Amino acid sequence: MNVQRVERIEALLRENLSPEFLEIEDDSHHHAGHAGAQNGAGHFSVKICSRAFIGQTPIKRHRMVYAALASMMDSDIHALSVDATVPTE
Repeated sequence: MNVQRVERIEALLRENLSPEFLEIEDDSHHHAGHAGAQNGAGHFSVKICSRAFIGQTPIKRHRMVYAALASMMDSDIHALSVDATVPTE
């Protein structure tokens, strides 16, 4: 597991979306040998619950997460699975 990447993902999501719940999994070890893993970028799963998502469609919520992580998308993140909810869900 790349702890520095997970910590950076966490910091960016907390800063941009103020989640009430946040869980980040580094799934990179499941993709060893995968073409996307060859450049060193990782595979991550994010479960995030935030009031910032209230009134947003699921696609908009995903876009908000991707926007928060934009600085990492080209170099550190190859694949990202997102489960984005609001507190009432």
